[in-house]
Amino acid sequence: MKKWFTKVAMAVAVTLTAVFAAFLVGCQNKNKNEFVIGVSGPLTGPAAVYGLAVKNSAQMAVDEINEAGGLGGYKFKFVAVDDKHDASTVSTNYATLVKEGMQVSLGCVTTKPGLEFKSLSKEDNVFFMTPSATADNIPEFANGYQMCFADTKQGTYSANYVNDNVTTSNNKIGVLYRAGDDYSQGIYNNFKNQLAPKFTLVEASFTDDNPTDLSSQVELLKDCEFIFLPIYYTPASVFMLQAKDKVSADCVYFGCDGLDGIESSEGFDINSIPQEVSYLSHFNSNATEGAAKTYIDKYVAKYGKDTLNQFGASAYDCVYAIYNAMKAAYDKDNSKVTPNTSASDMCEVLKTEFQGGFSYSGVTGTNITWDRDGYVNKAAVKYVVKAKSN
Repeated sequence: MKKWFTKVAMAVAVTLTAVFAAFLVGCQNKNKNEFVIGVSGPLTGPAAVYGLAVKNSAQMAVDEINEAGGLGGYKFKFVAVDDKHDASTVSTNYATLVKEGMQVSLGCVTTKPGLEFKSLSKEDNVFFMTPSATADNIPEFANGYQMCFADTKQGTYSANYVNDNVTTSNNKIGVLYRAGDDYSQGIYNNFKNQLAPKFTLVEASFTDDNPTDLSSQVELLKDCEFIFLPIYYTPASVFMLQAKDKVSADCVYFGCDGLDGIESSEGFDINSIPQEVSYLSHFNSNATEGAAKTYIDKYVAKYGKDTLNQFGASAYDCVYAIYNAMKAAYDKDNSKVTPNTSASDMCEVLKTEFQGGFSYSGVTGTNITWDRDGYVNKAAVKYVVKAKSN
């Protein structure tokens, strides 16, 4: 009886929080003098490198836009709240962002919180473009968009790369994934489905969020010359350390955006790993020219290198893509794009732009477009974090 009462009380609390957020959306203060962009992300905890990169980069973009005059004489305000990569915090965070006057959002940084955010924002028709929450169903509703590759696309692009570029002496392709995890399992499933039949897939998995012992997985994969790692960098670094003397030094470790930042992982010296470490990316943190180089120089000068990664680059592009779409709509009818435009009305304005042939070129790609389902279209390339040791 006590457990039942506790569950009911928790459900009521979550419902009331959502209702309060909806109430705030309906009665945001009028006569505001700035546009407000919000995001929920892990600013503390084991995934903080992602959240801080997004927060820093989005703020940098907002500062630049404001220094250039904003939009229609109005400045932008950016608000970031900490969800610790914990989906249970999102309802409260969402209410906080609404109270701050959020008109448009970057959603959430990571997938599980993002799935909570998408449902709340759908009810209020708040436009969001996430830089890094990759689950296929993040943009399930018409108000949701991604700047990152969806899991299905990451799995497909990774399999296509392997099919076209990888040759092994035994035709084995190893894979280490986190079973039951939306991100890891989603990418892996599609990779497996798209991998050419000429390869034999050797599978190993784990279930813990932050495993400390992956020795049994190392044993399963030790004979593979190419190992796919659709996981986050913390468990990947554990695997690499425990495998460095058992897996061939000629092996290639290849992942997705979850490996971004692995070279800065606390307590992990990537140069001690003899194997090549690489991943699928839309951003090269060692770029020497173009928009990526300009962004890198500005970011490092302001925030240092520890949180420089593609999550931040993607957030920077999110802010500028949203700004450019707002400006395009403003130039057509400035009465529809003001700090007093409701979040729902702003969503309709932005949907019209993004579904009407809008394209954007920035740090993570050129001529970027979006499907009507919110998925992004841009080039994916293999980025080598660390080359094989000689």
